[in-house]
Amino acid sequence: DIRFVEDDWENPTVGAWGLGWEVWCDGMEVTQFTYFQGVGGIEVDVVSGELTYGLERLAMYVQGVDNVYDLKFTKEGLTYGEVFLENERQQSEANFHGYDVEGLKRRFEDMVAEVSRLLVMKGPQGQALVLPAYDQVLKASHLFNLMDARGAIAVAERQSYIGRIRDLCKACALEWVEQERGRA
Repeated sequence: DIRFVEDDWENPTVGAWGLGWEVWCDGMEVTQFTYFQGVGGIEVDVVSGELTYGLERLAMYVQGVDNVYDLKFTKEGLTYGEVFLENERQQSEANFHGYDVEGLKRRFEDMVAEVSRLLVMKGPQGQALVLPAYDQVLKASHLFNLMDARGAIAVAERQSYIGRIRDLCKACALEWVEQERGRA
């Protein structure tokens, strides 16, 4: 039983969106494809496609198991759970209880400042360092997600954080477009 389930995608934090579909096999989502129509708050001229696949989900289907941790990871019988479960536990503990919230907020502000600095700094060709700046946007987004998961951001603050990240992402996207025009 193969089904295509409409699942248009949007990430307001980085101003990205597109038309998409999930692909289900025997009642389980195994892959998804999206046609990106906007990135960094900018509608794109050339729509790109993304195909994501849940390798673990496909393996679950092939192996006939319902729990990812029961997947056979090796021929000898080592399971996915034996390889990855402890990491999952520790990462979850750190994400929900371990990280210092004030430290996360400071690092977020540092990333925001770094993006702005890199976008005005000129590299060897006299252009802003847009790719390292975008890397810092992704780090800021990750820090936001950690704070949000912890409930450390008030409802009133949440949109402000999202807006700041989106604005930084858009600044990177606009700079990238400008640099690409200069190369043409």
